[in-house]
Amino acid sequence: MNSVTGDVYTLFFDGCSKGNPGKAGAGAVIYRNQIEIYSQSSFVGEKISNNVAEYTGLLIGLQKAAELNIERLHVKGDSMLAIKQLRGEFKVSSPSLLPLYNQAKCLEREIGHVTYEHVYREYNKRADQLANEGLL
Repeated sequence: MNSVTGDVYTLFFDGCSKGNPGKAGAGAVIYRNQIEIYSQSSFVGEKISNNVAEYTGLLIGLQKAAELNIERLHVKGDSMLAIKQLRGEFKVSSPSLLPLYNQAKCLEREIGHVTYEHVYREYNKRADQLANEGLL
């Protein structure tokens, strides 16, 4: 819930890599009270890992949430690695992920209150669609 309006904001994110590493896309969607208010797909690059693509989708969404002055955000994604790293359950040891993780933590502080939840792919269809659109 946003402390001022009582609105509930949820961010879904996803990333995909065809070849892993390969051509990669990322997507993010933000809902306010279960109504989509923002969506973005992005081409991440060539020879990109799936984990980097996932983090890129997360960062797209967190950046927009910060721009929208959202103060409380619930984040859902199907990347168990990213979710567990962001919750502090897994250490970030990959040199390619550490700067992305640090950027996410910086945006998290800017937003204020962020929680993370792992969801299965079937519950992340819109973000998955956006990530795949990023490949086009």
